[in-house]
Amino acid sequence: MQKKIFGADWMIVLIYIALLVFGWFSVCGATHEIGDTNFFDWTSRSGKQLVWMVCACGLGFVILWIDDRIFDAISIPLYVVMMLVLFITPFLAVDTKGSLSWIKFGSVSLQPAEFAKFVTALALSKLINQYGFTLNSMANLAKAAAFVLVPMFLIIMQKETGSALVYTAFFLMFYREGMPGSILFTALAAVIYFVVGIRFAADILPCTYTSVGEFAVLICIWVFSIGMLRIFIPKETKAIQTGLIGLLIILLSWLFSTYIYTFDISWVQMALIAVFSGRLIWKSVYSRVHTYYLIAIFAICSVSFLYLADYALSKMPEHQQTRINVLLGTETNNRGAGYNVNQSKIAIGSGGLYGKGFMNGTQTKLKYVPEQDTDFIFCTVGEEEGFFGASCVLLLFLALILRLIVLSERQQTNFGRVYGYCVLSIFLFHVVINIGMVIGLTPVIGIPLPFFSYGGSSLWGFTILLFVFLRIDAVDHALRRR
Repeated sequence: MQKKIFGADWMIVLIYIALLVFGWFSVCGATHEIGDTNFFDWTSRSGKQLVWMVCACGLGFVILWIDDRIFDAISIPLYVVMMLVLFITPFLAVDTKGSLSWIKFGSVSLQPAEFAKFVTALALSKLINQYGFTLNSMANLAKAAAFVLVPMFLIIMQKETGSALVYTAFFLMFYREGMPGSILFTALAAVIYFVVGIRFAADILPCTYTSVGEFAVLICIWVFSIGMLRIFIPKETKAIQTGLIGLLIILLSWLFSTYIYTFDISWVQMALIAVFSGRLIWKSVYSRVHTYYLIAIFAICSVSFLYLADYALSKMPEHQQTRINVLLGTETNNRGAGYNVNQSKIAIGSGGLYGKGFMNGTQTKLKYVPEQDTDFIFCTVGEEEGFFGASCVLLLFLALILRLIVLSERQQTNFGRVYGYCVLSIFLFHVVINIGMVIGLTPVIGIPLPFFSYGGSSLWGFTILLFVFLRIDAVDHALRRR
């Protein structure tokens, strides 16, 4: 038992403890009532968080003692059981601010979605660890994606879109394990299309009837398609020339609209993309090179996505539409959807360089920031500890991420490496999105900051996720030293 525990990577353990301590003080600062100094009262939020922290440390201790082979053995059965739990959760859950994701056990509430992350990570590790399994195969990639999409769908059914989006982080691991880079690029391109298309949809290109957002996205589609043709089919030496001719035609169309007859030049852009795609499909049939066909599909689907994005936005719940519009700057609402972010930025900015000191924050003490001890906990760090304190927290998370990369890369088995990158991807997603939404860089989707946000489910979920990997790494490291 002693060897198992002391074989764990103590750098990560120390970072974990430091984050727990910082997190607890942040919860104290965020939940402190004026005149109340009893942080250890178990009926208070700071007291409850302390109890959950102690339980989390005990849970980590137990995990380090467990035989690591059990994780491989129970991964698939545990995944099936967890999916069943996620399925029945909406029928058992109590409505919490519109969410049906919390199951009550007496005075304690648990959120199964937080524990499904490590279960999904184990199942993916088991799947990819199979002999001969590679994500270069579309069939294998579809199987792995199904393991991710099932919990995402079940969590969306609980009206927890933010928690469901966390599962997209697993696709970063897919890329590390051999998923074609073109798939990741397509996803990033879709984000660009959505942001640019929605952000500038109402602006009109001078001397035309064309939306600036539509024009810019169609230019991106043209450039991306030409670039893919040049990169993936090196023998297409005239790809750049074709791209420049297309841009010249678009420029001439703009000049024609400006000085001769005003019209919507997006029709010219779509015609260019249609002709280009048709030529690629013909080349694919003639030369039997499927890459031509795939690039044509990319271009056609990109255009379709552009015009479907606005429709999809209109079908979202009104509060989510408003959040996206506020983030993109198409709508200003500092009293409605933008209130949380606006107050959060005020709190962080008021902290200055050195902060106002522990429990001296005015924005947090007067409860100006909603959810300031959960999703917006980082604003308490910024206000009370200032730029230096916030930087220390970010450096701790950076150290955790970098150390997880090192440990993942040194794994001798696919199971350990895949699980390590799953852990890394989950933490990276949470940290980037949570801090991004607090300072107004990403949409407010309601996900916790690891080890900081108040709540037992998230704290235990992150602890299990991390310490299972530490247990796997400890055995792997011991085998390498023999």
